[in-house]
Amino acid sequence: MRNKITAWIKAARPLTLSASFSPVLVGCTLAWRDGVFQPTAALLCLLVALTAQIASNFANDYFDFKKGADREDRLGPVRAVASGQIAPEAMLRATLITLGLACAAGCMLIPFGGWILLPVGIAMALCVLAYSAGPFPLAYNGLGDVSVLIFYGIVPVCFTYYVQANTFSLLAVLLSVAVGLLSVNILVVNNYRDYEQDKISRKRTTIVLFGKRFGRILYLTNGLSALLLVSPLLSESPRHAVSFAVFLLLFILTWRQFCRLEGRALNKILGQTSLLSLLFALILMFIA
Repeated sequence: MRNKITAWIKAARPLTLSASFSPVLVGCTLAWRDGVFQPTAALLCLLVALTAQIASNFANDYFDFKKGADREDRLGPVRAVASGQIAPEAMLRATLITLGLACAAGCMLIPFGGWILLPVGIAMALCVLAYSAGPFPLAYNGLGDVSVLIFYGIVPVCFTYYVQANTFSLLAVLLSVAVGLLSVNILVVNNYRDYEQDKISRKRTTIVLFGKRFGRILYLTNGLSALLLVSPLLSESPRHAVSFAVFLLLFILTWRQFCRLEGRALNKILGQTSLLSLLFALILMFIA
């Protein structure tokens, strides 16, 4: 029983869940800043974000196995279905149940944000499945990065703010793109590590399409662009500038390691990149 529970926890990929926690945190921070913070709506947004990402992780585990993308020479953490720890049927059920929870929590947000949330929720649910399933899986056709930018950056930040303020703001949009770019870097490291295996499996990630040098440049560009997007906050206080200077230093150190490492050693960079996205959100929480 303990091994089964451990397998499910690992399948949820807890080390990457900052990608869903961080944008909600930023949206709530902006709501607090503007005096419109609503704790119930905030908790529901967090529940939607976390369950949607876990559903996506479960779906990737299942559909990558069905497509034969999880090979024996996989360099990333062991996949639950491919390793036999969890039956494919159980993983598919878990995907649908978790996605259902995300949709249910999303419906509970309609009284806060109105029916505009319905098409957003439908798009989110479709993306969770279409990311690695269907006739045109996004992750297999160079669209994984765009999907992450939209659904782990723009949508959660902007709509977490919207359901509390019932309006959008330019600052929310700018910060949503910044957070999304740092979440994209998590995917960049993952795809960079799996470059050879993805080529064999015909999984056309952006790294497979444009090469590993492109991946290194993209990682750096995303981080610097995120800092550029928050530059309006830097002029508000010297403390803000110092906070982001520390972030920049940690980011550059991580990027340099990323450029030097290969194979399984990049799993460490994957974790560090996830923590960087969380650190970025925490800095925004304390200075916004």
